[in-house]
Amino acid sequence: MSEVVAYTREGNVGVISVNYPPVNALSHAVRAGLVAALEQGQKDAEADILLLVCEGRTFIAGADIREFGKPLQEPGLPDVINAYESSDKPIVAAIHGTALGGGLETALGCHYRVALPSAKVGLPEVKLGLLPGAGGTQRLPRLVGAQKALEMIRSGNFVGARDALALGIVDAVEGGDDIRQVGLAYARKLAAEGAPVRRVRDIADKVEADKGSDVFDQFRAGLAKKARGLFSPFKCVDAVEAAFTLPFAEGLKRERELFKECMESPQRAGLIHSFFAEREVSKVKGLAKDTPVREVKSVGIIGAGTMGGGIAMNFANVGIPATIVEVKQDALDRGLAVIRRNYENSAKKGKLTAEQVEERMALIKTSLSYDDFRNVDLVIEAVFENMAIKKEIFAKLDEVCKPGAILASNTSTLDIDEIASATHRPEDVVGMHFFSPANVMKLLENVRGSKTSDEVKATVMAVAKKINKVGVMVGNCHGFVGNRMLHKRGAEAMALVNEGASPQQVDKVLTDLGFPMGQFAMSDLAGIDVGYRIREERRNAGEDVPASWMDKLVEQDRLGQKTQAGVYKYEEGSRAPVVDPEVEQLIESFRAEQGIVAREVTDQEILERCMYVMVNEGAKILEEGIADRSLDIDVVWIYGYGFPAYRGGPMFWADQVGLDNILAAVKNYNNTVGGEQWKPAPLLEKLVAEGRKFSDL
Repeated sequence: MSEVVAYTREGNVGVISVNYPPVNALSHAVRAGLVAALEQGQKDAEADILLLVCEGRTFIAGADIREFGKPLQEPGLPDVINAYESSDKPIVAAIHGTALGGGLETALGCHYRVALPSAKVGLPEVKLGLLPGAGGTQRLPRLVGAQKALEMIRSGNFVGARDALALGIVDAVEGGDDIRQVGLAYARKLAAEGAPVRRVRDIADKVEADKGSDVFDQFRAGLAKKARGLFSPFKCVDAVEAAFTLPFAEGLKRERELFKECMESPQRAGLIHSFFAEREVSKVKGLAKDTPVREVKSVGIIGAGTMGGGIAMNFANVGIPATIVEVKQDALDRGLAVIRRNYENSAKKGKLTAEQVEERMALIKTSLSYDDFRNVDLVIEAVFENMAIKKEIFAKLDEVCKPGAILASNTSTLDIDEIASATHRPEDVVGMHFFSPANVMKLLENVRGSKTSDEVKATVMAVAKKINKVGVMVGNCHGFVGNRMLHKRGAEAMALVNEGASPQQVDKVLTDLGFPMGQFAMSDLAGIDVGYRIREERRNAGEDVPASWMDKLVEQDRLGQKTQAGVYKYEEGSRAPVVDPEVEQLIESFRAEQGIVAREVTDQEILERCMYVMVNEGAKILEEGIADRSLDIDVVWIYGYGFPAYRGGPMFWADQVGLDNILAAVKNYNNTVGGEQWKPAPLLEKLVAEGRKFSDL
């Protein structure tokens, strides 16, 4: 008998209990133990019914990540589940915590399922570039029908116990603190009633009802828009469809074929890297696990614009009151109206109730005075990128805020140490760079200054988690990690257009790679004036920032989507970019002014110059310690800039392309294009010379 799975009996209930901390993952030992315990239960003449229950904080929460990439040892999970489903004695799965992936598939192999009200179930394999490969795509549709099965498997999202009961995934939801006792009570009840063995594979009414439905074609059409470039979501639809077109045994066989196709897809490696990188970034290098974290019970926000309002929503969403300060009442009124409109739009979509809208609005206060920040625990400044203004604000905050209050700037590029120099408490100053729209985008780039205390670093990382952001701690330099690399890509994109490419050609190369939008469409979304202010700030600091046709767009009040005209034009009510002949003419005029003769630019050159320049800059960022690990850079780009998760982030992608190939191209562009951005990073040269990758660092 495996030490991680035990068999005991309580009265007439044979109990199979799994104890494999921390999440009872389906390791080889657990799988073997499940089979051995089942055999013992089947032979136990005094056991009328069997109960599968897990110790600790959760039911089986999926595969064992420690076995990823290793040869599979028998028994495989499909065989384990088949053995449970084929049992002659009824088996009850008692679910608490989460039953995810193979955990839910195991529960579906049991004949009955009871859950605590707090439990959640789901099949999240698609998020790793996979599909449920142990019968999930065949059994779940037999309980919930095609539509719901497709929604759950395609999204990978979890379902709460009450919803799972309504859908038919679980048979009962029972209150209680002890899942073992809840499971025993339910099993005894079924035994007393003489409940029969009920195999999910034999349930046919939902399958018959949905045969011939066009739901599969509808889902594929939706995926063409929502999951463009992804592999596994389409295979998920194929697998679920097999449940409605093939006998059960053949459906399982088809599921395994599709599962293997996903396993062999390069997207799987990228998505698994993204999945684990997101979890790893919370561990900040050099920051002790027991570093004290300050309580943040209230926040102040300076600026009621798009960023300030979005930041306030993040805190209101989790019950933390926020006070927004502006210089004029009409700015506050406009900002508050936008926040309300955002919440009411969510309510219209069924994501919030009317009561929740009012609860959240009540948590957001407005003021014209910094005095209302006297007792807040955290202040986030969210005004436009101007160092003089930011230093003036932080000097005021230094006077007003209580000792121990964290003073944060939402700056996207500016020096945190210079901002901190305006205060007498630089140890309490930090960057908290939210991404627009701040109430939607998941990334929070936390920027440590040279004097930022460990306590403050730990606190802002904890705050990120509290407000459901992916926090990444980075160092202080112009643009930090994300924008520093973006500026290099942006400069190359501009140069490519100057030399003869069109903005739409550059954008198409990037969207073909998997980005949701290209460089110029993204500029329009953010507002072209944002980049213009940054360039002006750099020019004012004495930097040699060349003239740009983008500057001319700003001078013509073409600021992007907000003015319905930027690099592209936009129809009323639409965010779809439309090529504008006026901009084409403006670019041609700019080339003439600069004495540039347009040439043909290939898509391959666009790909290399836009992407390899980022990789080279990323290597410099790693060398300088601005990012501690290559995965930090990957997470910044996935969650802040829409880098396709299935490619794993720019540094993971570079490893896949081959650092030797990238270095050769960088050297070529250093010779032909020139500029500091193409000077090969010593770290990149070192890795190539040693035959190593960024992931080896």
